[in-house]
Amino acid sequence: MISIDTVYQRVQALANKEQRGYITPKDFNLFAEQAQLEIIDQYYYDLNLFNRRPGNSEEYSDIIELIEEKIGYLTKTATLDSSGNLPSDFYRLGSVITGSGGIAQKVSIKEYSQIENLSLMQPSSRSPVYYWSSNKLVVKPDTSNAKISYIKKPDQPIWGYVVINKKPLHNPNANKTVNFSLHKSEEPELVYRILTMAGISIQKPQLTQIAATTQLSTNQQEKQ
Repeated sequence: MISIDTVYQRVQALANKEQRGYITPKDFNLFAEQAQLEIIDQYYYDLNLFNRRPGNSEEYSDIIELIEEKIGYLTKTATLDSSGNLPSDFYRLGSVITGSGGIAQKVSIKEYSQIENLSLMQPSSRSPVYYWSSNKLVVKPDTSNAKISYIKKPDQPIWGYVVINKKPLHNPNANKTVNFSLHKSEEPELVYRILTMAGISIQKPQLTQIAATTQLSTNQQEKQ
């Protein structure tokens, strides 16, 4: 989990340093939600990229392991009903396992229509498949009791605040403050993406410097 106030303070500090003005809490919250979803989508893009690269898979094993660790923060499991309805907090699919324990392979509806008429290729408990149909998951030979791992849609991050002397001040108990649901290592990436959305161009190495400065300022304020 990442403190939304920490990200907010660093974004504002950089915006001020670049003389680009002030990002309102409303805009910040909009950018924060989009940045979080983009980072999650990037996990899947990176996994597909590294898994498809030729050569020794051990070369990318550390990178893949790190990505999977980050995904693990949002991973859940659920059992499908016979209609293949998805959980209300579903965002991205991980794996599909049948009631008999077989790992289902993804196919398109067109591919399934081709293999279902071929006796040697028909789905079985040993070789199950799944496909999407009208936002539902169809598992063959049987959808009932199939289990899925999936990425839940993260809670919308919200920087809660109160206005004092026309200035918004962070209040963890105000406006239902919600922190980011991501791995702690994603903090610099969140700051970078939010600044980019706000139209502020900055080099990533600068984030480390401003993060240290902001943390020092925060520590001094806490002591006071």
